[in-house]
Amino acid sequence: MTATITPAIRAELAPRAKLRVGVNFQNFLLVARDAVGGEPRGIAPDLAQELARRLGVGVEFVAFNTAGKLADAVKTGAWDVAFLGAEPQRAREIAFTKAYLEIPATYLVPDGSCIHTIADVDREGVRIAVAEKSAYDLYLSRNIRHAQLVRAQDIDASYDLFVAKKLEALSGLEPRLAMDAGKLPGSRVLEGQFMAVQQSIGTPVDREAAAIYLREFVEEMKAAGFVADAISRHGVRGVTVAPGSSQ
Repeated sequence: MTATITPAIRAELAPRAKLRVGVNFQNFLLVARDAVGGEPRGIAPDLAQELARRLGVGVEFVAFNTAGKLADAVKTGAWDVAFLGAEPQRAREIAFTKAYLEIPATYLVPDGSCIHTIADVDREGVRIAVAEKSAYDLYLSRNIRHAQLVRAQDIDASYDLFVAKKLEALSGLEPRLAMDAGKLPGSRVLEGQFMAVQQSIGTPVDREAAAIYLREFVEEMKAAGFVADAISRHGVRGVTVAPGSSQ
């Protein structure tokens, strides 16, 4: 059971008497705009609303159109909590929970490609389109040794770059790449994954009480079935509930 909310926890999570929640609308698996009112809906907003309910405050969603901009906004104090992938480069300024869900990241290759496995991608002469400052860009930046990363400003632009420049591979989240493959005859999504993006909740690193509470909150949401129910309720495919911290 999540710890009791103390005045210190409430002050750090909602210092303006409301919970300001940073979300990335390009990650349609986690958040989308309601067709009628335009309000955020999805797995991340559901978790945010439950957190705010426990705090006894309202929610103010702070919208971003890339994960990089969402992460960078911690420097300006634009949000109190944010829903984004946990990566070491971000952890210097953001205290992350363990993941509440995981999303596989892989590659899309064009028709006629001689690339057949994920291991084939990291070779000389291979150019990989990637959305700048996405969680998988940060991972690939640490791990790619031979291929060249070609960055675009966001997910849509990375697909456009892949097609326009006839690059050898497009990196991305598997559910999104499956959609892109439908637009590009003969293209293939490679089986497996080069990483699983750890979708987590973050708060500014200096808010220690908030960080401890959020870690307990996430573990309870997973164990109680809240995350699994949200995935099912919103019909999201291609994601899985992350293992509990004891697993």
